[in-house]
Amino acid sequence: MSGHTTSAARKKAANAKWTASGARRLRIGIGIALVMLMLLTGRLFLVQGIDPEGFAQAAVDNRLRTQTIEPVRGSILDDQGRTLASTIVRFDLAADQRHVPESYRRKNQETNQTETITKDQAVSEIAQILGRDVTEIKDIVVGKDGEKKKGYSLLAKGVSADVKNAILNVKLPGLGATAKSERHYPSGSVAGPILGFTNVDGSGVAGIEQSQNSALAGTPGERSYEVGADGVRIPMATNKEVPAKDGQSVKLTINQDIQWAAQEAVMAKQQQFNAQWVSAIVMEVKTGKIRAIADSHSVDPQNPGATDAEFRSSASVTQALEPGSTGKVATYATAIETGVMDPEEALSVPNKVTLNKETINDSLPHATYDMTAAGVFARSYNTGTVMIGDRVPAETRYDYMRKLGIGDALDIGLPGANKGIFLPPAQWDRRQNYTTMFGQGYSLTPLNTASIFQTIGNSGVQIKPQLIESYVDPDGEEHPVEQPEQTRIYSDDTSAKMRRMMETVVTDGTSTKMQIDGYRVGGKSGTGQAAGATGKYDGHTSSFGGMVPIEDPQYMVLVTMYRPQGYWRDWSVGDTFNTVMSATLNHYNVAPDTTQPDPYKVFIGENQKYPW
Repeated sequence: MSGHTTSAARKKAANAKWTASGARRLRIGIGIALVMLMLLTGRLFLVQGIDPEGFAQAAVDNRLRTQTIEPVRGSILDDQGRTLASTIVRFDLAADQRHVPESYRRKNQETNQTETITKDQAVSEIAQILGRDVTEIKDIVVGKDGEKKKGYSLLAKGVSADVKNAILNVKLPGLGATAKSERHYPSGSVAGPILGFTNVDGSGVAGIEQSQNSALAGTPGERSYEVGADGVRIPMATNKEVPAKDGQSVKLTINQDIQWAAQEAVMAKQQQFNAQWVSAIVMEVKTGKIRAIADSHSVDPQNPGATDAEFRSSASVTQALEPGSTGKVATYATAIETGVMDPEEALSVPNKVTLNKETINDSLPHATYDMTAAGVFARSYNTGTVMIGDRVPAETRYDYMRKLGIGDALDIGLPGANKGIFLPPAQWDRRQNYTTMFGQGYSLTPLNTASIFQTIGNSGVQIKPQLIESYVDPDGEEHPVEQPEQTRIYSDDTSAKMRRMMETVVTDGTSTKMQIDGYRVGGKSGTGQAAGATGKYDGHTSSFGGMVPIEDPQYMVLVTMYRPQGYWRDWSVGDTFNTVMSATLNHYNVAPDTTQPDPYKVFIGENQKYPW
């Protein structure tokens, strides 16, 4: 009996202990619940009462996605508005297999009724548009049986806008398109070194593409939208868009037809004499506008890697060389301008002359001739040239050469313009005082030489060469560039006498091969020495710059051939000049001359035929 009582007491005590423990757990649970309720209430108060907009915006920001809208790069145009470089927008098409439904609703464009389209029907339509196998398209769009669905499955790469629109008009959910820009050069290598090219990111890295990149590139836009937890865009949610501003087009002064003709001509000349390079510049004399800059090694902007780096830019702008006798133009024009020489004055011109202990020879031995100053220029005798040039103080001659732009880089919008080397007289050695009179002892680019000829052709007024005509907005509004700087260097009288001397060069001097039927041509040839990597002369440059019609020049052409191979007396760029100038005259319908040539006499007296 006592044992039973003791057991009951123990059970009662145990029950009381568990009851007390349960009560404590209950109180703890209620306490935790109250704390959580207080936290929730506080949070709710904070969200709804203190900063409802901020927390709502944070939620939106968490769902917000932003895309950059790329602008379309502007085109590069010739003087007639023809496209030399443009951007073609292509599209990559892809499917998100996770969101392709078994069927969907689509409005029939013919009946205007909404109809149900199965995924198999949609796949069949897509395959027909792309001209591909239905099974292949289904595997891409829907996914292969048993495999995990892909978020990005490439359907087609680089399709046109028409194909892209046709595919998206199928209206199959899960299909999307991404725009990609491709730079296109429809004329291939024509004007390649001028145009330049772009890198994989679409930025210009050479030529006009580089120098005018900021205008061509445009300004990117931005698109923002909300997505759900599955990454799919939420319809009717936040959707903001700042449109991109497409780039401007750059209109050049280059004429595509003349550029092509000049390029073909210099390529043929380079091959004829296996020269390192040949270039041709065509310039409008009255305006300074460049109608062509042709290079024998013309880079294809679509494949620049196929051309050696040194030929990816125009040699006429980047290569400085000793001009040779074309440099005599500055010497004779300055002598006339300063009043120390008259074209018809008489000089006794030997084959060799010594001045200030420096002996100057002509390229070929000849008898001592009684010549006019114009005749010395026409036959390009160095001896007579230094006799005339020595009348002008070195500082004065230097100043005129600097006014002509020698020693300056001509910025026409092409990177890498070379300023050449032209030291002041204080740094000339004794011989350099004379060699600078006939185009040696300094260097300049072919473009600088062309600018000097333009000055003589334009009655002594130099106009800075112009390559860029205008900028054209995407809506077609054109913004012409400012008129180029003009500087009078020589008088009209000096220039007229120089042009007549240049005509004498073509009628009775070194350049009779440069005559063009029906037109009066004037110009100056040049053969200069070319320095190698060690500084020693180991090659030559042959060139000719000419203007037509010489009595009132409209166009100037300069052809430069660098390091031709073979015998120097065989070198000639006369046919190249004729081809390029004739193409220019024909294109611009320049009327033939109605007057006869009016050259100076070469020799004193009646006899004008003496051996070279």
